[in-house]
Parts: sequence; C-alpha cells; structure tokens
Amino acid sequence: MGAIPDTLSFEDTVRRLTVDVAAGLAVRDERAIARVADRFLDDAHSHLRRNQALLARLGARYRLGIVSNFYGNLETVCHNTSIRSRFGVVVDSVRAGFSKPDPRIFMRALDELGVAAPAATFVGDSAARDMAGARGLGMRHIWLIAAPPPSGGPCCPGDAMIHSLTDVEALLL
Repeated sequence: MGAIPDTLSFEDTVRRLTVDVAAGLAVRDERAIARVADRFLDDAHSHLRRNQALLARLGARYRLGIVSNFYGNLETVCHNTSIRSRFGVVVDSVRAGFSKPDPRIFMRALDELGVAAPAATFVGDSAARDMAGARGLGMRHIWLIAAPPPSGGPCCPGDAMIHSLTDVEALLL
C-alpha cells in the first residue's frame, strides 16, 4: 500500500487496499472491486455499531486501548468510525516505529494507560503477532479466532479462545 497520509479516512483506506489487492490478483473489473470494498465497509460498520454497547460497558470498568499493525492513519480511522472516544490509547505500528510482536508497541500502550503488563489483558486474532507479543510481556491474552479452533489449541495452557468480541465480556466481567 505504500506510505499513506495520516488523515486518510476509513473508507478511502479500504478502497485503496481493495484496489491494491485486486491489482495483485490481476482483477481489473472496477465494479467488482467496488462491490468488494462496499461489502467490507458495510460489514465493518455493522460490527462497529453492534460492538458500541460492549465497548461502553467494558470502558466503564477497564482502561481500553488499541495496539495495531496499521498504516499510520489508525487515529483517523478510529475517529471516522466513532470508536476513538472509547479508547484511552491508540498505538499504530507505523507511527510507533515498531510492530507486533515487538514488545515496545505493547509497552507504549501499557505505559500510556498506566497499567502493568501482568494486570493487563490483550485480545487479538494472530497467534504469531498478538499472542506471542502479549505472552512475551506476561500479559494475559485472549485469542479471537474463527471457528473451529486450531487443532493445537491455544498457545499457552489455560488461555481462552473466543469466536466473537462479544465473548470477551463474560471472561472479564
């Protein structure tokens, strides 16, 4: 995707990524490319609307943050999707200068939230980036996975695996 402005909107980011992926796959049908982007945007907005109440409940009890391997415009995307106010910190790998699983990206979020790693819980969908990074700092980690679970189970004995962000509430509250 290359360097992008930190002000690039959520919609423009999705459309740009869709065009880039289509080019890599040698897809040239502009209407099909637009339909893929539209579908992704519709689904994303639906999930965001559905999870607003969950984020409000969790935010009333916990300090929330986002740590993401992103493109440099995560703050803008969070504002565009009306979730920025739910998070005390948003750490974007491009802006931070390091990406998951590098412990420094997690430490930046923890430091800004004023939370020690052992007292924090990280929810992520990548064993290699999210779970390994959180585990390396001694953070509790919850693996958000698609069903069915991987044959090897979670990366650490006793780790939780969830299939939807809504499942995290029962583990934390």
